[in-house]
Amino acid sequence: MRTLTRRQWAGRLLALGSLPLLGTAARTFAAGEPQIVKIVARRFQYTPGEFRVKAGTDVVLEFTSVDFVHGFNMPEMHLRADLPPGVTTRVRFTAGQPGTYDFLCDNFCGDGHEEMHGRMIVEA
Repeated sequence: MRTLTRRQWAGRLLALGSLPLLGTAARTFAAGEPQIVKIVARRFQYTPGEFRVKAGTDVVLEFTSVDFVHGFNMPEMHLRADLPPGVTTRVRFTAGQPGTYDFLCDNFCGDGHEEMHGRMIVEA
């Protein structure tokens, strides 16, 4: 029976410890790139005002505000962000159960603010 050196033990432990990370990397790679949805926020609308994603898909919403610090709030998905003008703000999440999810501006942006909302449709 052969006795292992410290270096050999360390190498084997490191290799064993890396196995879970390799599995995670493989799942991430297999899942592919996220769906990117570009949204422009301006008084008093989001463009597009409605978009569709598949359930279980990783999604990145890329917001650009052109005129004000708008807000983004999708209460049912527990998503929220401030959208400063001239900056791309990214919100990443995994689309959940199929259904319709409303979002709105939650930073008062003037008369017409109440009309600044949109809809995400999650398809099966």
